[in-house]
Amino acid sequence: MQYNEIGIGSSLDWRRIRKLMLIGIFAGVMVLIGDMLLGWGVGTAGTSGLEANYSRYLGVSDSRIFWSALLGTVGIPLECMSWFGIYRLMSERSPRHAHAYRAGIFGCMLFGVSVHVSCCAAAYYYNKISRFLPDTALDEMKQFALLFLLPSSVLFAIFFGIVIGVQISAFVKGKTSYPKWCWIFTLLFGVAVIIICKLTGDYPLTNALATGWISLGNIWMMGGLLVMMPKVQKMQLEIKPK
Repeated sequence: MQYNEIGIGSSLDWRRIRKLMLIGIFAGVMVLIGDMLLGWGVGTAGTSGLEANYSRYLGVSDSRIFWSALLGTVGIPLECMSWFGIYRLMSERSPRHAHAYRAGIFGCMLFGVSVHVSCCAAAYYYNKISRFLPDTALDEMKQFALLFLLPSSVLFAIFFGIVIGVQISAFVKGKTSYPKWCWIFTLLFGVAVIIICKLTGDYPLTNALATGWISLGNIWMMGGLLVMMPKVQKMQLEIKPK
């Protein structure tokens, strides 16, 4: 087997890629359950904006927050690790894309858990302070988000954007074995979930699904690429010189 400049075999290890994608689906379901535990609720009647968004957490129990934090802490690194299956698809034809994608993976792995746990902590904090200082709860929550949630969220967003942008670029430019149209199997699917859920209205299910938009995007991405894999392998055999 020949190796390219980043040390990945030039012949794709489909078995390993498939295993990574299955891990991604499993991890996506795990994190989705945790996200839905945290996001299941509706805003308080008569509120709007940030207050309406935060008020959804008033009915979230401590046990739900704990399980959400735990499932995310375990599942998010697994999700990010599974993206190395896509990294391997790129490395075969474009080391440049693979390098950038790998940087995005490490950044998401580093800051993803921090963002998730901070969100869980914010829900817990708002839940508790609303019971004792309801008049200042919103201002306290904004300060908490500014000090603890915003920094890691900004850093995560940068690397998350790299992952999405590089992947779409690699697929559209034919830098993988997959058909170019398979660029649709990206994490951006989660953005569509948010839009649909917000347009649907303020309901426990839609709010919970919107909370898990990244995990839904991951399940869509890995599931779609996994379904297409046998066809791609068949195409590879057909064009392979005899």
